[in-house]
Amino acid sequence: MKKNAYEKVMWSIVLPGFGQLLNGRYFKGTLLIMLEIMISVQTNLNEVILLSFHGKIVDAINVTNYNWMLFYPCIYCFSIWDSVKDAGGVTKRYSFLPYVFTAFFTTIGLVYSSELTIFGVILGPIWLPLVFLFPGIAVGLILRKIMINIS
Repeated sequence: MKKNAYEKVMWSIVLPGFGQLLNGRYFKGTLLIMLEIMISVQTNLNEVILLSFHGKIVDAINVTNYNWMLFYPCIYCFSIWDSVKDAGGVTKRYSFLPYVFTAFFTTIGLVYSSELTIFGVILGPIWLPLVFLFPGIAVGLILRKIMINIS
């Protein structure tokens, strides 16, 4: 990844759309920020994050609007990938695969976050998707390597 792209990816992690604004993609950046705000409000995301950080996982599950929350991982991962791509940081073939599979796996983690336990502990709608993030990255990188080798 180019040095310039690191700044964009870090700002996109902070808030989807910031990386696009830094890349001069004002319409796309503004649209992503508006989507971020709309999804955050509809899902009660800030309250879910606060409750999760305070260990009140059942309360976090109860206030989460899952119908809206399921959009979040895809918007978030797309924003990061897109800002890196526009900054010239995605130069290898199939570089999108880790981002796509991260979005997919974190969405699956979100789907099961109200009932799946790990070692008897329910992690909820913030922590379980974060656990699923790592296998998503790994699967994306492995598939990328396979795709490059067969093409």
